[in-house]
Amino acid sequence: MAAQPRQLVFELPHRSALEAEDFLVSPANAAAVDFIDQWPNWPHWGALVAGPTGCGKSHLANVWRYKSGAAMICAADLKEEAINHLQKSGAMVIEDLDRGISDERILFHLLNLGRQEKSCILLTSRLAPGALDVALPDLRSRLRALPVLQIEPPDENLLTALLVKLFEDRQIKVEPAVIGYLTIRMERSMEGANAIVEAIDQLALETHRKVTRNLAHTALARLGLD
Repeated sequence: MAAQPRQLVFELPHRSALEAEDFLVSPANAAAVDFIDQWPNWPHWGALVAGPTGCGKSHLANVWRYKSGAAMICAADLKEEAINHLQKSGAMVIEDLDRGISDERILFHLLNLGRQEKSCILLTSRLAPGALDVALPDLRSRLRALPVLQIEPPDENLLTALLVKLFEDRQIKVEPAVIGYLTIRMERSMEGANAIVEAIDQLALETHRKVTRNLAHTALARLGLD
């Protein structure tokens, strides 16, 4: 396997996740990671992880689900059975509140169970509780009372380390100058990092060229970023 230049590997902790993935920790996501780390001694029975698309919300929720044995469901698929799942497992992940809640009464019931029975509930959303479209006043109040674990877009160190890891996963050798060139031009998100690495990999295969700054420039242009 081709290794990246060591000067690009920042001192960011790695967290094991499902499917042997790594979760890189930086100030952008440290508060959320710290809360997950405290389980089962959470300071609150539940929390909402908020952040933009591709920031790692679902990845982090999966880390906790794996540790806790929590049931997992999308808010758009909530049904009565979810109440039984929470009562049996004592823990639940409810994903993507911002994409719609199928039954607000059920979500309200679940949050009440969490508070009353100290069951652990972790919710994810691109929006903070106050910005969610929720009709039921009691549910709005309950959601706003939850601790919010905000995940920010990746900072420069996290983005650089992520690019290094993604290229290394594909056994692609990339010089430090190319990584630096990408970080100041690409979309600053986990999704953006995956997209540019995929584009560069495809272009290198098509052209049988090494990954250089010129090739990176062409890949960015394909994505409309340069």
